[in-house]
Amino acid sequence: ANFRWAWTCAFPHCIVIVSINISPFVFLLIYLACSVFTEFHVAAPVAAYDLRKVELTPLEQRKLTFDSHAMVTELGSNGFEKRQAEIIVAALVTLTTANMDIVYKDMVTGAHQEIALQQIMAHLDSIRKDMVILEKSEFANLRSENAKMKTELDQIRNRLKEECMKIRAEAKLDINLERSRVTDMFTEQEKKLMENSTEFHRKNADIEHDTMETTKKIDLEVAYLKTLLESLKLETIRYLAASVFACLAITLGFYRLWK
Repeated sequence: ANFRWAWTCAFPHCIVIVSINISPFVFLLIYLACSVFTEFHVAAPVAAYDLRKVELTPLEQRKLTFDSHAMVTELGSNGFEKRQAEIIVAALVTLTTANMDIVYKDMVTGAHQEIALQQIMAHLDSIRKDMVILEKSEFANLRSENAKMKTELDQIRNRLKEECMKIRAEAKLDINLERSRVTDMFTEQEKKLMENSTEFHRKNADIEHDTMETTKKIDLEVAYLKTLLESLKLETIRYLAASVFACLAITLGFYRLWK
């Protein structure tokens, strides 16, 4: 069975349209070529690394080598004209070469891998050397700075310890002095309190003695006044009795004279 197939091939300066009867094998071959051409146009860019490119395979060895004349003859035997067969074979060669270039760009050979690995190892060795140099220079400076800071911190720590001990000793001395002063003040106050208490008891005894003396004097004066009052009463009674008798005598005298 033959297929009627229309193929449009786009090139930078020409467009070829083919409408012929072809065999299924040729149709499949052309379809695969078109698929490769499409992949050639939509392939993603390959990431570029900072590595030296080494071309191990010469360009002449990358070219497709097959019997194009036999391909043209085969296409001609399947109904293609000679011009059409040559154009198809040229397109296939171009697409296959482009596909091979894409494969060579995307894939890597064992030799390329070995060289890339050696370049990476060399780069790692360079980085390692740089790290060693950095460790010997910057890290040494950092160590010296750290040692210097550690020494300064030790000095500050020792100074703080000395200051703390000094402040503690001064505070302890002040506390002891204050305690002694408070003890002396308490003793002095207690002594003054004892003296005041003794003075108070002495004055209280004096006051009680004076009170007793005053009470005795008052009692004596009261007794004396009572005695004096009694004597005055007797004198008054005596004078009254004498006055009464005198009045009676005078009254009797007048009475006798009257008679």
